[in-house]
Amino acid sequence: MDTLLPNTDQINQTTFTPGPTSATSITVDNGSRFQVGDLVRPGSSGEVMLVTAVATNTLTVVRGYGATTPTALANDMVLTILGNAALEGADASAARFTSRLRKRNYTQILAATVEVSGSMQAARAHGVADEMDFQKQERTRELLRDLENCVINGVAPAADPQGSSTVRRSMNGLLRIVQTNRFVPGVGGMPSGAGAGDVLNEEVLNAALRRVWEQSAATIDTIVVGGSQKRRINAFATAARSFLPEETRYRDMVSVYESDYGVCRVILSRWMPQDHALLLDSSRIEVLPLTGRSFHFKPLAPRGDAHTGQVIGEYTLECRNENAHAIIAGLAA
Repeated sequence: MDTLLPNTDQINQTTFTPGPTSATSITVDNGSRFQVGDLVRPGSSGEVMLVTAVATNTLTVVRGYGATTPTALANDMVLTILGNAALEGADASAARFTSRLRKRNYTQILAATVEVSGSMQAARAHGVADEMDFQKQERTRELLRDLENCVINGVAPAADPQGSSTVRRSMNGLLRIVQTNRFVPGVGGMPSGAGAGDVLNEEVLNAALRRVWEQSAATIDTIVVGGSQKRRINAFATAARSFLPEETRYRDMVSVYESDYGVCRVILSRWMPQDHALLLDSSRIEVLPLTGRSFHFKPLAPRGDAHTGQVIGEYTLECRNENAHAIIAGLAA
């Protein structure tokens, strides 16, 4: 995983000398994010400050740069770096960079055994031309169902996740992988949901979409929910629907949700926890087989008067840029 250098930080100071509107020495959480010449905006104010020195986590600044009006600073106020103003003819500054962090997941083997007796294979069942082929199709459908479930809810072992002949190997699913953007209504600055039970509403959904948009280059284009939250999203437009007297069909469904932060398909999944909603950038997610290990049928040696075989596949979830996705949890179901 690769990330850009952060362009925001927070003030870590409660007392300002000579005062919050005139203090020129400011303590921040991460002084390494700043460099001399940075233009910094405190909070959502119109003031711009010029950084003239950086000593560990203490910034020396010029207040009211460019004749902007100084604002009152406060602890935990966000400082946004607008950009750096370099001097003409100046030497190159020290290189700054972020270290790439390798993220990984593990493959999971999904298998089902098929066994058909010689008599059953020879008989002509109604609507089934080949019993062995029919059983292979049924087991493949079940494994595809299980793969979808594991992609959402899967968990890798805490110890020896690489697996062995005695330790089962399993993949981490989306609910396990997405950790950076985990939102709960009414917590951490998120708005509360509708009513007393934090029912999903547009305010909560848009706040989550905005958080992801602000801190990553992601474009959320897929919302995955269970039946309960799908009905909540459908209700977003209930009050605005109208029907003519001659219409006999009532439609109450939202398949695409379009906001300022993207156009999102709304996908219904029976495996999603009913109090969760997944917000995904589908361009950064793939479900992939290990090379040569997509679902296939492997015949096994006959056992007596029976034809046997195994439907088997080995898959994993590839999730790139984990912070490009989000989870809303704690929703009323």
